[in-house]
Amino acid sequence: MFLLLFAISGISNSQPDGVENDPLRVMSYNIRYHNPDDGINRWTNRRNRVANLVRFNRADIIGMQEVLHSQLKWLDQHLEGYAWVGVGRTDGKMKGEYSPIFYDTSRVDSLDSGTFWLSPQPDEPGVGWDAALPRICTWILLQERSSGRELMVFNTHFDHIGEIARDESAKVILDKMDELSDAGIPLVLTGDFNTEPGTEPYEIITGTLHDAMKKSRSPHYGPMATFFDEGGGFSVGSGKGGRRIDYIFVSDRLDVLRHGILSTFRDGYFPSDHLPVVVDIAIGDPEE
Repeated sequence: MFLLLFAISGISNSQPDGVENDPLRVMSYNIRYHNPDDGINRWTNRRNRVANLVRFNRADIIGMQEVLHSQLKWLDQHLEGYAWVGVGRTDGKMKGEYSPIFYDTSRVDSLDSGTFWLSPQPDEPGVGWDAALPRICTWILLQERSSGRELMVFNTHFDHIGEIARDESAKVILDKMDELSDAGIPLVLTGDFNTEPGTEPYEIITGTLHDAMKKSRSPHYGPMATFFDEGGGFSVGSGKGGRRIDYIFVSDRLDVLRHGILSTFRDGYFPSDHLPVVVDIAIGDPEE
C-alpha cells in the first residue's frame, strides 16, 4: 500500500472577496536533473509523479529548473495542452540544463519569449563572475485569453557556489526586466535562487518585486522549506533541516490570492529534491 499526499488539497479553489477574474496558478519547480546515479530516485522512476503533480494542481504557468533536453522532450510529450519556451544554458540551443517555462495554451497565449545569461554579457552564452556554471533566465510575454491582459514571466536558477554571481544575477534580471517589459506590465519571477530570505540577492530582488508569500491574501500553506540537505532531499523525513531557496516574486499589479509549498510524496519519496512553490494570482487593472 502506498501513501500519497496531495498538499494542495488544503488550498481552496474559491476566490477571496473582490476578485472577479479567474486566477492563474503559477508554479516554480526544480525537478532535479536526470542523474543516473540517483538510484531509486533516478528520473525514469519519478517522471510520472512530476507530471502528475503539475496536472493535478492545474498549474497554468510553470517555471522549471534543472531540466535536461531528454527530460524536456519527455515532459513535452506527457504534459498535454502545454507548450514551452527555453534553451540549454551551455550553448543557447540544446546543451546543458534548461530553465524552461511551460504554459497552458487554453489559458494563455505566447506573444514573445527569449533567454539571457546571468553574466556581464547577458546576450551570449557564458559564465558570470565567480559562478561555477553558466546560468540563464528564460522569459515569456503572455496574454491571458479570458481578459486579454498581458503578463511577463521570468524563470531562473542562480549559481550554487558564487556569492558574487548571485548578487550580480539579481541585478541583471532586474535590469533586463526594465529593458524587455513595457512600463506597468505585471511581472512574475520564478526560480531556484540558492539563497535564503534576508540575504543580499533576496534583498536586491525584493527592493523591486514582492515575495509572493508575504503578499498573499491567504496565509501561507505547507512547509516553509523548499530544499533539504543533499542526499536526503528525496526521502521524507531524512533531510537534516531545510532551507527556503525557491521563490515566486511578483510586481505591484498582481494580486496574490494564495501561496503554498507542496509536500506531495509517494511511498516515502518526493518527486524531486526540491518542493514546488505555487501561487494563485489575478492581474489587476492598469494604473491610470
